[in-house]
Amino acid sequence: MSTATRKPESISARAESALSRSTATAGAVKTPVAAELREPDLVSIVMPALNEEAAIGETIANVPVHEFEKRGFRVEIVVVDNGSTDRTAEIATDVGARVISEDKRGYGNAYRRGFKEARGAFICTMDADSTYPSDVMPELVSRLHDDELDFINTNRLTLMTNGVMSKRNKIGNALLTGLTRVLFRHPFKDSQSGMWVFRAELLDRMNLKAGGMALSQEIKLEAGSRLKARCAEVPITYRYRVGDSKLNVWRDGIINLLHLARRRLS
Repeated sequence: MSTATRKPESISARAESALSRSTATAGAVKTPVAAELREPDLVSIVMPALNEEAAIGETIANVPVHEFEKRGFRVEIVVVDNGSTDRTAEIATDVGARVISEDKRGYGNAYRRGFKEARGAFICTMDADSTYPSDVMPELVSRLHDDELDFINTNRLTLMTNGVMSKRNKIGNALLTGLTRVLFRHPFKDSQSGMWVFRAELLDRMNLKAGGMALSQEIKLEAGSRLKARCAEVPITYRYRVGDSKLNVWRDGIINLLHLARRRLS
């Protein structure tokens, strides 16, 4: 596993050029991009990041920009720096991402800010720690477009190999997913997965409030249960993390359980 913090040499000149064409100078946008201004052939890849200097360069380098282009899509990479104290923002900028700062800590806060900044008609999400396989994103966006879907979730659990996720985390994921399916007749088998592909217009109908890790289950509940959007789920290969995990298993697990309870009773 690479822990390099310099600009990755694996980004090709063509990929860098494509990223330059599809990303503008970084700057704060104070209001969401209006629906009519979203670019129909643009895919916005949104990544929250907190002290991810060990992985973020490689994560961005591995985004298959050329494969997106072959399928008729342009790409912008939006990194939401959630208060990093290392070189995360610097490295992300160097390799072509548009970096947005969100000072209010929290996974959900970072994503909600990123969604407001995204300019594309299609949104992909992934962590900045190299755990999610960005190489599958072009195929998922094409499927979303061609099959007229609204939201695709990814399932880490089906193809997971030993050691990638601790036994404790596996049990927690299974518990939260099982409760979600029972309480809300949820269609997804991995309610905590952090890679989603969806149409940006879906955000106009969603009511996303979670500031922390609960946003992962909240966005799926909005899409699959409340909005009854056209959804699908595909298995992916989940990978070993580069860098230190920011997940607090007990705290975040309890918060997610409480989120499910409040939502069910509301």
